[in-house]
Amino acid sequence: MFRRSYLSCLLCLATAALATQVGSVSTLKVMNKNITPDGFSRPASLINGIHPGPVIMAKKGDRLKLNVINELIDPKQLRGTSIHWHGILQKGTNFMDGVDGVTQCPIAPSQSFLYSFNADEAGTYWYHSHFQLQYCDGVRGVLIVQDPKDPLRSFYDGTGLESTIITLAEWYHTLAPDIVGISTADSTLINGKGRFPGGPNADLAVVNVQKGKRYRFRVVSISCDPNFNFSIDGHDLTIIETDSIPTRQHTVNRLQIFAGQRYSVVLNANQPASNYWIRALPSAGSRNLSTTFANGVNSAILRYQGAPNEEPKSTQQKNQNVLVETDLHPLVNPSAPGRSTPDGADVTFNLTLDFDQAAFKFSINNASFVPPTVPVLLQIMNGASSAQDLLPKGGVFTVERNKTVQINLPSGLIGGPHPFHLDGHTFSVVKSADNPKFNFLDPVQRDVVSIGDTQGDFVAIRFRTDNPGPWIFRCHINFHYQEGLAIVFAEAPDQTAADNPPPSMYLHHFVRNPPD
Repeated sequence: MFRRSYLSCLLCLATAALATQVGSVSTLKVMNKNITPDGFSRPASLINGIHPGPVIMAKKGDRLKLNVINELIDPKQLRGTSIHWHGILQKGTNFMDGVDGVTQCPIAPSQSFLYSFNADEAGTYWYHSHFQLQYCDGVRGVLIVQDPKDPLRSFYDGTGLESTIITLAEWYHTLAPDIVGISTADSTLINGKGRFPGGPNADLAVVNVQKGKRYRFRVVSISCDPNFNFSIDGHDLTIIETDSIPTRQHTVNRLQIFAGQRYSVVLNANQPASNYWIRALPSAGSRNLSTTFANGVNSAILRYQGAPNEEPKSTQQKNQNVLVETDLHPLVNPSAPGRSTPDGADVTFNLTLDFDQAAFKFSINNASFVPPTVPVLLQIMNGASSAQDLLPKGGVFTVERNKTVQINLPSGLIGGPHPFHLDGHTFSVVKSADNPKFNFLDPVQRDVVSIGDTQGDFVAIRFRTDNPGPWIFRCHINFHYQEGLAIVFAEAPDQTAADNPPPSMYLHHFVRNPPD
């Protein structure tokens, strides 16, 4: 199960917490446990024994100190681990990004690693294992950074923040390392609960509301593979946040959300006090999961105060007002970096994407990414500075500091649409999928973008290289990442060490004694 050397830091423990919500200074134990989220019992890998893991609550400006202890013991599951804090920019703390093979080695069983970084920007984030396919077996949860001066606060008045987090995930009855070929999920879990066709009437998640109030629902896709079409019968959803970026209000009644994406939506509880289906239709799956809501499959319940304790009889809206990405615009600082032309970036990467069916491997620019045994950050710390010097060969691109970078991604790659995520940055989507026009004035800003399925089309994103360090750019369908669909941008490698001074324990364990 171990494919490379395991080194980790022995660091002081933070306060233990086994509740469903923990603070910015906490201990997170990665452990094995049997769970039955959809009526089928199976072993899983979990944070603090629950799925999803505990909600981490922090305030803007907090220093998070999250001590991850590896207590994994099941030889049939992956036993190393690392935790990535998805969407956190990690400015000055690249070594805390948690990406196996890029910024660290995995944490070995019975060892721990203290992740310490700043909550610089408020927003909706999440965390997950970045070790092979491990997060598909349950190592994932939500991270919220609150802002006492939240510019979105006037749009909603619902209380009970944790109850208004809605996580969407698929679930497998097969352990992730045993899934071969095309993944086939058995159920959809909403807030960790669901049903599968032909299975028992397992409990469904219930989201409680009071008539007359406006609620902020933070909808988070912690999916390993499918995207979901999300809706709530009888209710509109007004988007106010895209990933972690405040967004000008835009109202829909159905939104497609891809693996790793997040939306905050405002629901006005203005309907008769009753029960309404919350629906998350997956894009792919086995046993007709993608075509049915029968018996509560792919569903949860919105329950008004005073409504009977029963399952809904509601139906979907006949008139579908679906989300189109180009209708989303940032609330502040809307313009894209660079000149307002398709060739207006300082550096442009025209990536090619391919799939080798015989080898069952994806590639970017003819290279299939395999995490190196010596993490890219440690290679840089030890003096490597150019793409030619950095491993894996063909998988690392170097970029200078203070440049505008544009990445053009072709649509239509088999197995899509593929959601691509960039660590260390939010980016402007200057050209969305299935839309011929560029937008440099006020394009949506986010950290996960769908590259679409239309042959001959492409997606273009832009960002500024203002954050030295190696940052992975990957498909967030985790099976595709495992099959090589990723690259690393080594940003200002000659300035990485100065901008990211590592803690002494990290330096001692990882730089002075690099792994073989």
